[in-house]
Amino acid sequence: MNTALLVIDMQRDFCAPGGYADQAGLDISLLRAPIPAIQQLLTAARARGQLVLHSREGHRADLADLSETKRLRAEQAGAPIAHPGPLGKLLVRGEYGHDLIDELQALPGEPVIDKPGYCAFAHTDLDLLLRNRGIQALIICGVTTEVCVSSTLRSAVDLGYACTLVSDACGSAYPALHEAALAMVAVEGGVFGRVCSSQALLTEWRAAA
Repeated sequence: MNTALLVIDMQRDFCAPGGYADQAGLDISLLRAPIPAIQQLLTAARARGQLVLHSREGHRADLADLSETKRLRAEQAGAPIAHPGPLGKLLVRGEYGHDLIDELQALPGEPVIDKPGYCAFAHTDLDLLLRNRGIQALIICGVTTEVCVSSTLRSAVDLGYACTLVSDACGSAYPALHEAALAMVAVEGGVFGRVCSSQALLTEWRAAA
């Protein structure tokens, strides 16, 4: 089964001091926790020749793609979208904070999906890119487990992709919600796919080599 690795929203706005998450009062150390596991997955997937994709949440500079509901929610969280910060305007494409963190930059040729919402399939060409490459299965990781990761995972399952969620390669500022999101994937025999650790997945890959 043709498989791709999808890394969700490992951006400075979520994982660096001064970004959106930091401005909203979240503990970015928890959001940075999955970086080592994701680095290992990226190294192994690239060595195997697997397709690697990245997503970034953010909006057009003119905010024409920002819904009023999302705008108000961000304001209530204390981090208004497009508000100037140390990393530039929060969650705005082209700003320093919108880009991926230095540790997890995309390599040339790896698609980067810019999305205005939580799900990487909503209002993007992700599904088209995957189907054009014959991808049938996704390995998903990134932040945050209970929001963008879960939203993308659920849509992927509805679109017919077999999904694996890598538990320690996902992060959340809310440990209880992280665990709950993982648990919801595995119920009923894996209603949203399977959950495994990065080491278990890497062991599988080595065995298959």
